[in-house]
Amino acid sequence: MSDVTHILQSIEAGDPTAAQQLLPLVYEELRRLAAHRMSNEAPGQTLQPTALVHEAWLRLTGSENVRWDGRAHFFGAAAEAMRRILIENARRKKALRHGGAQQRLDIADVEVPILPKDEQLLALDEALEKLAVRHRRKAELVKLRYFAGLTLPETAAVLQISAPTAKRDWLFARAWLYATITGES
Repeated sequence: MSDVTHILQSIEAGDPTAAQQLLPLVYEELRRLAAHRMSNEAPGQTLQPTALVHEAWLRLTGSENVRWDGRAHFFGAAAEAMRRILIENARRKKALRHGGAQQRLDIADVEVPILPKDEQLLALDEALEKLAVRHRRKAELVKLRYFAGLTLPETAAVLQISAPTAKRDWLFARAWLYATITGES
């Protein structure tokens, strides 16, 4: 009889410490199982294998009257729990209230629409004024990048923020300006 089967029997017998002994023995195998399940998922999946293992573990050990007929039964139940979690996650994402009808776009691919020069400048100025009311620093970052031609590291230094923060602000501001100028906001 394997250690896993022995611990599963201890869990059935009501040993409160058995579940704590089981996790270290099965964690890596559950993680491999989760990674395999996730490899069949569509790109852009937000659920990670570790989170899938943890959620499955909670479902497997959360019930008081669980009965396992050995190692194979336990891993079969774990695979089923993971399958159900992935299906629930897919249904949740597909739901209209969670943006199911929306098409994903990569933020790097979003560009401000090309307008005639004067019209573009006026639209950008108007959108920048609106951005400045809500997000002053992000508006300043856009001004420094667009009008002064500074790089992200230079802009970060001028605004006294970190380079990653400057990058996040730049991506946010570009998306916000795009939505405002095109009327999608």
